[in-house]
Order: sequence, then C-alpha cells, then structure tokens
Amino acid sequence: MTRRLSARRRRQEGDDGVLPLVNVVFLLLIFFMVAGQLTRADPFEIAPPVSGSEGAAPDAPPTVWVGPEGQLSLGEAAMDEAALVAAVAGAAGASEAGVRVLADGRVEARRLVRLVAALRAAGVGEVTLMTVARGT
Repeated sequence: MTRRLSARRRRQEGDDGVLPLVNVVFLLLIFFMVAGQLTRADPFEIAPPVSGSEGAAPDAPPTVWVGPEGQLSLGEAAMDEAALVAAVAGAAGASEAGVRVLADGRVEARRLVRLVAALRAAGVGEVTLMTVARGT
C-alpha cells in the first residue's frame, strides 16, 4: 500500500504545475499579437530630406520668447520690452512676415496683451501666439 501512495505523489509532483503557466503564456502571446496591430503600417518606406542648415528658414518670421517671470528674448538675446519692440520693428520686412510669440504658460495674460499691443503699435502686421495642441 505504501508503494501506491508514493507513486501517486511522484505523478502529482511532476509536470502538472507547468500546465497553468503554459496557458498564461499562450494567452499573453495572443494578447500581444492582437495589441501589436493597433498602429497602421506605412504603405511604403520613405527617406525624408536632410536639411543642410541649423535653425529656422531665412524667411521665417522672428520669434519672441516670453519667460515665466515675463522676461523677453529675441532669438538668444535677452532684452527689455522697448529694445525688443525696436529690434522687431527694425527687422527687414517685419510688417509683412509678422512675428511669432512663444510664451510660457505661467505668464500673466496682461503681460502678453501689453507686448502684443506694443508690437502692433510699432508696425508689426501679424503677431502669432504659438501654442501646443491639447493632449500633446
């Protein structure tokens, strides 16, 4: 009678514990195969052109940076509002190209309104406030 018990124990201690693991791995494999197809593949491979220059295009409008404390910069040069407005207004073709304003989200709206009004008074034709799309 002891032989039968020990034979049963050996069979139970064998590969029976591996079967649930195989089932889980198989289900995960199916899940990742289905989830991996969520993005659409490109119809063909493309190689985008490479730019030979750094920075913005020469005909791009100048960019005014407004920091969180209201500090102003044109390109990499930090300056006060009067100097910035004079520099933007004095730029060649500023009235045609306009100007882009990149402002920190913490800047007071009054500060931006005052800056835009000063730029418009200096003869800048178009002032574009750059934003980030929601959810980006």
